[in-house]
Amino acid sequence: MNVEELVPAIRGGDLARLTKIPGVGRKTAERMVVEPEGQACSHRRRSRKARRRFPAGVEADVKSALVNLGYDERTAEAAVAEARRRTGPSGFEQLLRVTLSALSGSQTR
Repeated sequence: MNVEELVPAIRGGDLARLTKIPGVGRKTAERMVVEPEGQACSHRRRSRKARRRFPAGVEADVKSALVNLGYDERTAEAAVAEARRRTGPSGFEQLLRVTLSALSGSQTR
């Protein structure tokens, strides 16, 4: 599944589509849909000062998506950092696309 299909499936809670991804069962698909929402709520509760000190933003969302897909946290964090260096300022979808592309090429999963 490419990013153009993955993001709407997660946002729309399309468990049937998500479980078609190799290695993603129903429970993992449910986590992919539910956990980002909970994280988004906790991000909203942070003060502006805390957000400046601990930037969560797009990188944290992409890292969370990768962890939910089964990548370990260190691999996800390193891949997101490298993708951010390559793309510069970018949105979630572009950063996720570049990160997944790099990970699928290196097979570090």
